[in-house]
Amino acid sequence: MKKITVLDIGKMKGEGEKIPVLTAYDYTMAKILDEAGVPIILIGDSAGMVFAGYKNTLSVTMDEIRYHTRAVANGTKNAMIVADMPFLSYQTSVEDAKRNAGLLVQEGAEAVKLEGGVVVADTISAIIDMGVPVMGHIGLTPQAIHRMGGYKVQGKEKKQRKRLFDDARAVEKAGAFSVVLEGMPSDLAREITEAISLPTIGIGAGPHCDGQVLVIHDILGLYDNIKPRFIKRYANLKELISSAVNVYVEDVKKGRFPGKEHSF
Repeated sequence: MKKITVLDIGKMKGEGEKIPVLTAYDYTMAKILDEAGVPIILIGDSAGMVFAGYKNTLSVTMDEIRYHTRAVANGTKNAMIVADMPFLSYQTSVEDAKRNAGLLVQEGAEAVKLEGGVVVADTISAIIDMGVPVMGHIGLTPQAIHRMGGYKVQGKEKKQRKRLFDDARAVEKAGAFSVVLEGMPSDLAREITEAISLPTIGIGAGPHCDGQVLVIHDILGLYDNIKPRFIKRYANLKELISSAVNVYVEDVKKGRFPGKEHSF
């Protein structure tokens, strides 16, 4: 498998090939996903929730994303590495956004993702002008949950639908190589996907997007604090891990481990 680039992602849309995307936050998981052939690995700010136990993504810092990006980069050979830009890393000024995007690239990211449409179009263009590819993110944007009144589906009303179309076109015009569509009706996601040249990556946006992204802890059953409708669980590793740990604890308590085969 060759190294995936922005050109490959664009070609996948052109040829009608679906684009699977998963998050990773550490070397071991990144290596597993990379060897499985996942074309894009996203270091999501969801790390704050599944790794640190934050109640949302707003507390995640640049230092945390930089650390996770460095770890993922060490475990990845072929997949394209996209790093989330956390809250306050790009909203304050274009200069801050450029500097922080550059820092993530220095850690091993090959693209960055930031939330918003029309309001961040100039920021997207400025980062791209530096030579850094950008993945957009519109619809339900978790960094704006207080304005949205929580994790609510966007685009149900006519006015919202127009705003999301405007956002998608703004991200496209700004030069992004793809855009995440989150938390919107599937018919709206289909219309946006058909209307723009960018590959669309859905999460809670139905089956008509060019690709899909989910948090790795969700599909493996490792994180169950919240259970959005759009998640499909492919394994229950929480039960497997709990079972293994219980056996280990009993082995140690009863002197079954370590045995002769584990001793020098």
